[in-house]
Amino acid sequence: MLPAVTRAVAISLFLLLLTASMAVGEEKPSIPGKTAILLAAFGTTEPSALQAITHISDQVKKAYPGTEVRITFTSNIVRSVWKKRRLNPREWLDQGVPEDILNVKNIIQTLGDLQEDGYRNIIVQPAHMFFMEQSHDLSSYVHGLGSIRTLKERWRPFDNIVLGRPALGMPGDRYNYHDDVARVVKTLADDAKEAREQGAILLYMGHGNEHWSTGIYGETEKAMRGEYPETTTFIGVVEGLPSLEELLPRLQLTKKKKIILRPFMITAGDHAKNDMAGPEADSWQSILTAKGFEVQPVLQGLGSNDAFATIFVEYIADAAKERGIVLQ
Repeated sequence: MLPAVTRAVAISLFLLLLTASMAVGEEKPSIPGKTAILLAAFGTTEPSALQAITHISDQVKKAYPGTEVRITFTSNIVRSVWKKRRLNPREWLDQGVPEDILNVKNIIQTLGDLQEDGYRNIIVQPAHMFFMEQSHDLSSYVHGLGSIRTLKERWRPFDNIVLGRPALGMPGDRYNYHDDVARVVKTLADDAKEAREQGAILLYMGHGNEHWSTGIYGETEKAMRGEYPETTTFIGVVEGLPSLEELLPRLQLTKKKKIILRPFMITAGDHAKNDMAGPEADSWQSILTAKGFEVQPVLQGLGSNDAFATIFVEYIADAAKERGIVLQ
């Protein structure tokens, strides 16, 4: 039997260790945080074009049925339109507009709701074509929230918040954007086949960006021609270069008279309905028709393409893997 003094010391040490372990335990979350996916689309004000966004969301939900999926719009202008429309909700709900679109919030509000609902691990997936202005600003929000350090670790807004990449990739060496371009091109096989069978030019209208011009559209056009050499493909943009004005001489050199005109955008929204295929004299369809082309517009966003939408499912998986986030 241990002497009384030794027993007293042993008991004291045991109680000290027990108290210390309980104190440490209090500082750690007792339950692993929940995970959510936030799809961040530019958005659209056209009810008929929303299907492309909801289709991407449905594909993500199908791939990760045990994970919460929500939507935000990154365009301030688009959100302001939907905010006004909420004053007469029945008009839009009767047109099939989903409630989460009618009540769409900005990135800060949506992330705040997720935090209040107990979600600790967030994957923000841009439903954008390429890393330009919208994705750049989205990245700033994500990195800003992720940089918050509270005095007590458990009060940080999130345990993990990570940004995925747009369809055609992004600058930097996290991922090879050339591979992402090739991945997108492979999803457009049906578009190329249709144009080839009709002996038509395949002409895409992208959004572009006036003050942040990149060669991504020219590179994608080159990749399309490499993947589908029997289809004559062109890609132009509404803002920046190459514009339709720059493309016209090249289109005329093909000697082909028919053009299948498609949006190279997630949705077939305002730009597609008006700038691309509108009745006004300055729409692409009107200009091309005046130049002697037979134009067949297709008002369908790339988000409606099953193979294209699945790209975002893959990018979400990549982002989750980066941070060790388990998706269910």
